[in-house]
Amino acid sequence: MKTYVTKPAEVQRAWYVVDAEGQTLGRLASSVATILRGKHKPIYSPAVDCGDYVVIVNAEKIAVTGRRLEQKRYYRHSLYMGGLREITLRDQLQQHPERVLESAVRGMLPKNALGRKMFKKLKVYAGSEHPHEAQQPQPLEL
Repeated sequence: MKTYVTKPAEVQRAWYVVDAEGQTLGRLASSVATILRGKHKPIYSPAVDCGDYVVIVNAEKIAVTGRRLEQKRYYRHSLYMGGLREITLRDQLQQHPERVLESAVRGMLPKNALGRKMFKKLKVYAGSEHPHEAQQPQPLEL
């Protein structure tokens, strides 16, 4: 019995489209992160990017539970003195709804070069339209 090792040239990538309308933020993000990593495939290997492309539409209609709209905050720093900026989840959903899903999924991917490569396969759009029709993405129910 020999151990099978996945090679990057053997990986077949599919395109999936996910409708985020009414989906819970964290549950959707963990499912999408699993697909981006390729853990749903039998050829999964942690050292090889064998995941698929995921297109998320209707990011502005994502659901959150509890009091997260007021309590959850996103921070960024300009690297200048006093340059810390914070924004609540409610404001972030109004201004940049794509960033909410992107940051949730990014936090569930590996923190290395392979994770950055996986993250590039995620495409998030606020509305229901996306420019990836030529790739013929399959609808994915999560």
